[in-house]
Amino acid sequence: MQRGYRRDRAVVAHVAVHPGAAPRQVARAVGAPERVVARSLSRLTEDGLVTLVTDGATPALRSYRLSS
Repeated sequence: MQRGYRRDRAVVAHVAVHPGAAPRQVARAVGAPERVVARSLSRLTEDGLVTLVTDGATPALRSYRLSS
């Protein structure tokens, strides 16, 4: 439980400094597998802390920023 909380904090901190970061970039920055970071980003999006930004032309290009 604590490890997930710390990872979520690291993910939020990275997104705060690098708005528009893609999951792969966040994973590299925090040193965690992309799948684990994707779960953190999903959880943080559901909690309203980060917002998913999609490119309308290419839905596969996802990035995240802090919610306002």
